[in-house]
Amino acid sequence: MAIRAASINHLDLWMAHGAQRVTPPRVIAADGAGIVQESGDPAWKPGDEVLIFPTLCDWECEWCRSGENVRCPRFGVLGEHSNGTACELIHIDARNLFRKPAGLSWEEAAAFPLTFLTAWRMLTTRAQLRADETVLVIGAGAGVAVAAIQIAKHIGARVLATSRSEAKRKRALELGAEAAFDSSNFSKAVRTATKDGVDVVFEHVGPATLEESMRSLAMGGRIVTCGSTSGVKAEITMPRLFFRQASLLGSSMGNASEFEALLKAVDRGLRPVVDSVYPLDEVQAALTRLDAAEQFGKVVLSISS
Repeated sequence: MAIRAASINHLDLWMAHGAQRVTPPRVIAADGAGIVQESGDPAWKPGDEVLIFPTLCDWECEWCRSGENVRCPRFGVLGEHSNGTACELIHIDARNLFRKPAGLSWEEAAAFPLTFLTAWRMLTTRAQLRADETVLVIGAGAGVAVAAIQIAKHIGARVLATSRSEAKRKRALELGAEAAFDSSNFSKAVRTATKDGVDVVFEHVGPATLEESMRSLAMGGRIVTCGSTSGVKAEITMPRLFFRQASLLGSSMGNASEFEALLKAVDRGLRPVVDSVYPLDEVQAALTRLDAAEQFGKVVLSISS
């Protein structure tokens, strides 16, 4: 497959900083869109425009056969557990290819697989967010949080957001959030805006926000998390968890069936937000932008044909 565009995530930053237990060299990036060059699978022919399902699995185990790719013993993430998409050509299992939505540019197509798949599973499968519920998205601006705002709006839920940045709070409102709060001590404002708190908190920051996220929950609310960018260990107030009948849910990546459902939502108008585009030879500058937390949406790498 010839890559036309790829995009980077916080995982790539951690790889670049040596925080992951991966011995270099390693081609980074989980997200990619491009053109089939050769295929031994009759489902694909040269010239087909495709994008990559970024969950790695063996496709043959009992979990994969039952549709639970994320529970495969060989589960992994493209670009971490194998070479990724920040390259001109990639060899990948044909079962990881899906047709590129015709309405998306190469940059848009490369901007949504990992973050949108992660957010889709978090909200639809794990938290089971409903149209009559309210969700609080923590850390608006990050790619996965921007995806969460859009997916929640697509579902029909009421959306609130937090960010340290006034500019990002404004962007979150433009994207469809009803209200946006500063990331410090936001629970009081959230509870005031909702009377009792939110039904779902979309977390990916971790220790820096988890306590405030728990304070923001309504009775019987759910926190769903896919990451912990502020550290790997967090303390929680246990009575708040059990007296409020709260749920704390973990989630990572997504299954092929969830990716198919996501693509149908894209066909119905769901769109990724591209923050900026860099040529492949300026990948260091792209990582620097992500590291500075300046972006709103995805940082994309454009790869010449």
